[in-house]
Amino acid sequence: MKRLSLCRFYAISSAGVLLAAAYPLYMGVRVIGEMRKNGAVPLESYPKYVIPYAPLAAALVLGVLLIPVFQRPGGRNGKAGKWSFLLGALFSTGIFFIAERLMETKILVQTQEAVPLESWQMSLCYVPPDAYRTRTWEAVDVLLGGYSPAFKLHFYLISVILLIALLNSFYGFADIIRSGDHRRAKALAIQTGAAVAFLGMCIWACLTAFYRTGEITVSAISAALMAVFFLLMGVTAGTLIGSFTLGRAKTPAILLPAVLSSLTTLAMYGGEMILLSGNLYRFGTGFLFDGLGVLVLAPVDWLIVLAAGAVTALLCRALNRGTTTAAADR
Repeated sequence: MKRLSLCRFYAISSAGVLLAAAYPLYMGVRVIGEMRKNGAVPLESYPKYVIPYAPLAAALVLGVLLIPVFQRPGGRNGKAGKWSFLLGALFSTGIFFIAERLMETKILVQTQEAVPLESWQMSLCYVPPDAYRTRTWEAVDVLLGGYSPAFKLHFYLISVILLIALLNSFYGFADIIRSGDHRRAKALAIQTGAAVAFLGMCIWACLTAFYRTGEITVSAISAALMAVFFLLMGVTAGTLIGSFTLGRAKTPAILLPAVLSSLTTLAMYGGEMILLSGNLYRFGTGFLFDGLGVLVLAPVDWLIVLAAGAVTALLCRALNRGTTTAAADR
């Protein structure tokens, strides 16, 4: 019965991830076909955000399809090997970076001239693709200064968090079915919910660039969506770690995920700062929205960083309530 349930989970997971990844994979095949045919991808044929989502989809699909390989029983009671998730995550992350780098450097986009995909993608961080031709670029150029590969820090950070969080869900639930140990089930459910919500925000951002126009001060709706995006990113990373530290003492079980959540959000701000040549998008005007002296982050930005950690701490505290070690540490 347990083996049948595991096979059913694997079949449903494989079918589901293939279905979800179908369009990103199609985008990748499409641009490769355009390159082989024309030597560059015409601007009007460029699929939005083929990177990082085509490499991300390929890495996720392979990681899920290879669950039976990485989760071969390695202990008593049919429990998977101790390092199965780590091996699967390292393998998929390697696939992502190899595919990403190949597409960045080998795919050209034909605008006024053929430019590498990585530098074209950078422009989409400012405005949606459909606004590229009509945008007045002076304000953006002031912020941009010049192309720097360091802008991809936040691109890669988002991708790796999404990839590892989603893989943890698949590997975690497979291990629960295999071992019959349900202690991580609630933690995995919450982490999965955060990861799916964050993925949804990423797709929304791809389609709209959160309604930014390229100006340094964004609209209220853009500010609200960016704040939720940053917060969700931190919570996804924090609950990912929290799913592994479940039931331990307060410091690793609650404080560690909370700190990691805030640091992840802060790193995302760092990526935005690199993208904008030392600037940040401003959510409004006045003390709450202005940088603090030599610090680029405004009070509202620090509130978002702290809020990500606070939300993660509350979730992890609720998940650890009643566990033996957590209760003893209070």
